[in-house]
Amino acid sequence: MRLVSACLLGINCNYKGEGKPNPKLLEEFRKGLIYPVCPETLGRMSIPRAAAEIRGGTGLDVINGKARVLDKNGADVTRKFLDGASAVLELAKSLGAKEAVLKARSPSCGCCKIYDGTFSGTLIDGDGVTAALLKKNGITVLSDEGY
Repeated sequence: MRLVSACLLGINCNYKGEGKPNPKLLEEFRKGLIYPVCPETLGRMSIPRAAAEIRGGTGLDVINGKARVLDKNGADVTRKFLDGASAVLELAKSLGAKEAVLKARSPSCGCCKIYDGTFSGTLIDGDGVTAALLKKNGITVLSDEGY
């Protein structure tokens, strides 16, 4: 079993209330090989919601209390991102998932590249909060880009 960002299966759960369906992942879902997750909705965030970015670091820095997640209106949504990441980790453990395919550049799911916290479209090296927590716990995380 592998976890996949729910938006990649066409579930309208991203911050805009949209999905980003990936045909290959949809086929795997139909075969029962993957389990959809949305860390932000698991963290009790609404659909739609204001865009959010990590300010002052990466997802690992958020986990370590050295950075925050702020939405475009300036609201601190760090706790919701941490709660959602923890919920995804618990699901991974209960399902025995060893791998996750997550949405690129997301402050939750981004793998290897995320936005820099300025809402300018600038990318930096690093992972989102959920991607970082999964990696920290030995789960392989892949980006949907190129999948």
